[in-house]
Amino acid sequence: MRLGVCYYPEHWPESMWEDDARRMKAMGIAQVRIGEFAWSRIEPEAGKLQWDWLDRAIGVLGAAGLEVVMSTPTATPPKWLIDLHPDILPVGADGRARAFGSRRHYDFSSNAYFEASHRIVTLLAERYGNHPAVSAWQTDNEYGCHQTVVSYSPDAVARFRDWLRARYTSIAALNAAWGTVFWSMEYTSFDQIDAPVGTVTEAHPSHRMDYRRFASSEVARYNRMQVEILRRHAPGRVMVHNFMQNFFEFDHYPVALDLDAATWDSYPLGALEEFWFSPELKSRWLRTGHPDFASFNHDLYRGMSKQPFWVMEQQPGPVNWAKWNPAPLPGMVRLWSWEAFAHGAGCVSYFRWRQCPFGQEQLHAGLNTPDNLLDIGGAEAMQVSQELQLIANQNAKVATRVALVFDYEAKWLFEVHPQAQDFQYGPLVFEYYSALRSLGFDVDVIPTSSNFDGYSLIVVPPLPVLPDDLPQRLRDSGAHVVFAPRSGSKTVDLCIPANLGPGPLAQQLPMRVWRVDAMRPTTRVAVQWGSQQGEARIWRDLIEVSGGTEVVATFDDGHPAIVRHQRLHYLAAIFDEPLLRAYLAAVAQEAGLPVAHLDDGTRISRRGDLTYVFNYGDAPLDAPHPEGAKFVIGSAQVPPQGVSVFQVGPV
Repeated sequence: MRLGVCYYPEHWPESMWEDDARRMKAMGIAQVRIGEFAWSRIEPEAGKLQWDWLDRAIGVLGAAGLEVVMSTPTATPPKWLIDLHPDILPVGADGRARAFGSRRHYDFSSNAYFEASHRIVTLLAERYGNHPAVSAWQTDNEYGCHQTVVSYSPDAVARFRDWLRARYTSIAALNAAWGTVFWSMEYTSFDQIDAPVGTVTEAHPSHRMDYRRFASSEVARYNRMQVEILRRHAPGRVMVHNFMQNFFEFDHYPVALDLDAATWDSYPLGALEEFWFSPELKSRWLRTGHPDFASFNHDLYRGMSKQPFWVMEQQPGPVNWAKWNPAPLPGMVRLWSWEAFAHGAGCVSYFRWRQCPFGQEQLHAGLNTPDNLLDIGGAEAMQVSQELQLIANQNAKVATRVALVFDYEAKWLFEVHPQAQDFQYGPLVFEYYSALRSLGFDVDVIPTSSNFDGYSLIVVPPLPVLPDDLPQRLRDSGAHVVFAPRSGSKTVDLCIPANLGPGPLAQQLPMRVWRVDAMRPTTRVAVQWGSQQGEARIWRDLIEVSGGTEVVATFDDGHPAIVRHQRLHYLAAIFDEPLLRAYLAAVAQEAGLPVAHLDDGTRISRRGDLTYVFNYGDAPLDAPHPEGAKFVIGSAQVPPQGVSVFQVGPV
């Protein structure tokens, strides 16, 4: 477990560098990320490379005993390159190229940019690949930020046609898979297929879905190019990319396969403001962030990382990019840091060392204020570095018997075919995850391709396309499996299965979804489960059961609301929070898992033989601990925004 920081030597006079490095080391910082936006300083004109300043910056950091995370600068192609190759710019749905003047102004499919990126990454890797101070490399920065995954440029369309040829082999196979006979959309050549944009009404759903898949694959192709160069010239160094919080516009799993460690950028307060949370929740968690938000991302990126995941950018104070940007309560930077470590992080790196007095992010806090004095976040980072010395087994892993299956394509499919406007994958996944965390469980967030052995409870949020072998693998795991509505409702080509929903799941859980009911936000349908009542909202499947499938709960009109067959459970609707929690708790107990009903401000995590207790609430809480527990950090009473860590047995 170690701390890091993001640093921009190009933003500051060189006379400050040595003092900055000395203070970083004194604070307990171990690694420093640099360079992700420095292309114009490395190469101010085409072919005119200026390495001296970067050589000195790396030398200063290394001399202070700091490890350097070197970044490729491809997130910000310089103006001279755009002027030489305007086709680098991505093209929006309106057909207009997005202009130079901010960042991420490139098209993943641009042939010119692929070649330019290959060149600059090779030059960097040749110069610093074996530098003793450089221990890791970050590819690019925040792939896809600012809605830049999908582009509709000529290069993108040409590569999309090639992608379709590889996927379908023949145009007849594509026509059959998509069902282009509908509305007379049949094609006679792959070259006739354009981007699914600018049509009179919505474009063909299968066309749109495949374009999203294609765009996602372009991100993986681009990242792989960089990693292959870096591994060739920087052997033994750790390869990472900094993914974004709750960013589902491309499939992260293929990108992570080429990396050593997945990292992500954690901004709990900005996320609370910008994402789907209700006004009431935004007010409730205004200065702390939602208690399950950062945790979900920790568990997601832990699940795709070969080594312990990192938080590459941890919010240290107010940010600048949300609609409103409150300051976190004192203690929250420390809490967020420990929360990451409790979920398995190997590094927490703060953004940034010092608040910048110019540019777009000048109101984004750093560990130090613009006049170079320690800020609140800096003092809390220093406290964390001191407390890290109290943790003995820092290589311990998170072991859990509960898993949540997560699928990026499900998010795209529900955007292509929502049927109900508020049936949104991200918020719904979060509801299931948050319910599990409120029951005291550590959760693995995993893809459909995972090995399910060892889990006692597996939750599958709405998963419209079920791989054919998935239901059998889930049943064979021996776990209790809870499926959400709309699971198995589509084929991979975005059509209704021949046997209707839940498609291949019906072989293991005999049932048939014969109609769906998409409800307005004000609509509720009562649910009866034993003596407990609840409500359905947003969506419900109307189902028929067969083959010994049991009806566990019903809607007020008599239709099944929850059904099960042995250890497989199907929820036919989106339920209110109390009913969802109660049912998951009952299934967990049947699976032999201990359940803890936590209040909304208390969260517990376990890593190795240590238990971490976090207090997001407004009042002190008594840490739920067994007799004989020894507190390594804090005490049995956890103050608001506080952290306690205990061990059962000898410390």
